[in-house]
Amino acid sequence: MKPHPPAVFERLDLIEWQLCQRLAGFNVHAPWLALLRLSSKLGDWPLWVGLILVQPLLHTAGSGQRMAQYTATALVAIGIYRWLKTRLCRERPFITFSGIIHCNEPARDRYSFPSGHTMHAVMFCTLTAAHAPWLLPWLVPVSLLIAVSRVGLGLHYISDVAAGALLGLVFALISLQLAG
Repeated sequence: MKPHPPAVFERLDLIEWQLCQRLAGFNVHAPWLALLRLSSKLGDWPLWVGLILVQPLLHTAGSGQRMAQYTATALVAIGIYRWLKTRLCRERPFITFSGIIHCNEPARDRYSFPSGHTMHAVMFCTLTAAHAPWLLPWLVPVSLLIAVSRVGLGLHYISDVAAGALLGLVFALISLQLAG
């Protein structure tokens, strides 16, 4: 039996849903919707795995250490993220409310809080800022599009994306501190 959220959370969900609905209004434009779908797919894993794998090309010294650091950070983040998601059980906006165009692909699960796509985007941007800041002019816009796509496609509330961004930042900063 799924736990029932307190009324205050239901009210906050409704307020956020109204904001999400306004953002989803742009989805009537086919190029925008295609961009959101592409951005969301990039955030699944290809971009981040690619970033890990190109470390030897970006850094001749210490590339193996950076690959290990990025991989370990991602794995720890995924574990904690999944634990949080299954404990908080906040259903995705397109499940809770009708009337939004979403990505037309099944979500990995029913729950939206926090956004794992955004968590990884911010985490890898922060790690990249420390090791290869010259990549940020390309990586930051893609990361922002990933975050926007999650809301625009009805997969997350804005607070899910904000929480994912905060988690990503925290994981990256801890990783950088531990790697010294």
